[in-house]
Amino acid sequence: MAGQILDTTLVAAPKQRNTNGEKADLREGRIPEGWEDKPVKLSHKDRHARWTLKLKAKRQEDGTLPAMDLAIPFFGYKSHVSIDRKFRLIRKWKTTDAAASDGARLREGLLDKTNTASTVLADTAYRSKANEDFMDKESFVSKIHRKKPHLKPMPRHFQRSNAGKSVIRSRVRHVFADQKSQMGLFVRTVGITRATMRIGLANIVYNMHRFLFLERLNVSA
Repeated sequence: MAGQILDTTLVAAPKQRNTNGEKADLREGRIPEGWEDKPVKLSHKDRHARWTLKLKAKRQEDGTLPAMDLAIPFFGYKSHVSIDRKFRLIRKWKTTDAAASDGARLREGLLDKTNTASTVLADTAYRSKANEDFMDKESFVSKIHRKKPHLKPMPRHFQRSNAGKSVIRSRVRHVFADQKSQMGLFVRTVGITRATMRIGLANIVYNMHRFLFLERLNVSA
């Protein structure tokens, strides 16, 4: 069974040194006062990248994970992708600012209707009633991780189901690892249009490398 896997990764951009007032204007989509009078300054200001918190679990000395994750400030963009489960090729992608919600992107063209199977795998960030209704309407089969009930232990069959999905879903992390380790993926440009181009080119290069790898496997088989 094939299908597709959705996930997102943060892509860093050069940090901006703005005042609190300027940050508030940017969040509201306004150009801060005085910037328009300084075209050189305006051209060097990224008005689309955003700050967010990157949650990271750090293992303790005894090897266990803490009850709470570390929250690390991060500035830049997000790369959202949908990969083919069987071949790990990127079929759809989208770029947003780093603060954008992951789950809402599922309904914005990330799902590929030409995939050989209708199964969709993703983590709990993509699980919502809106997404489930959308997939049902579009004839996709949801295999998205179930969320832990509030203040209640997760049922054992849900735990086993999530564990099985995680083994498959982890394949998408290899895509991001390849892009960041082999390509050094980083946005050095200004604005979301150029960031989309940079991330899109990285996705194309990844697909080319992956295709050549699959071709070599086919020849040697």
